[in-house]
Amino acid sequence: MLRIGITGGIGSGKSIVSRLFQVLGVPIYDADTRARWVMENDALLRQQLREAFGHDIYDAENRLNRPLLARLVFPQPELLARLNALVHPRVGADFEDWAQVQQATGHAYVLKEAALMFESNSYRQLDQVITVTAPLAIRQARVLRRDPHRTADDVLAIMAKQLSEEEKVARAQHIIVNDDAHLLIPQVLALHQQFGQSKQ
Repeated sequence: MLRIGITGGIGSGKSIVSRLFQVLGVPIYDADTRARWVMENDALLRQQLREAFGHDIYDAENRLNRPLLARLVFPQPELLARLNALVHPRVGADFEDWAQVQQATGHAYVLKEAALMFESNSYRQLDQVITVTAPLAIRQARVLRRDPHRTADDVLAIMAKQLSEEEKVARAQHIIVNDDAHLLIPQVLALHQQFGQSKQ
């Protein structure tokens, strides 16, 4: 079974592409969603996060106060790096557990969707990576439509913290162009056929 990553900068449309693969019956591991689950359900990680960032980041029911944590870490790169160093390995272990379960299903491949795939080094768990790409202006406009509470400067700040589009493209084995000019479905179908023929 192949393990395929799918990544892209904010506003690239990687989640839409993932949903197209999901419609084709491909199991999808959403790293961002699972990270939120792990941060609330992994007792050791909860303890480590409390020690690192204060007990107030969780309530009495172990629900994470995400806005508070974000206010703490995002202005300070060293704290953000510490958070990532604690969370990413636990998400990696969670993905391994999930992938082992999927191995028994007979699928030719599975997909792991993650925004920070190269930044977190989680691509090392994978056989190949797809980067979804789009021009910066289109990506920015999409995020502003999706998240009306953000400003253009907010979006540029998020982009600045991510690996550049050029680097993501250079490090991937496959590219999907989502620039509103190229059709997505034929690109997804071509890769689906290719991965299906490479069953391991």
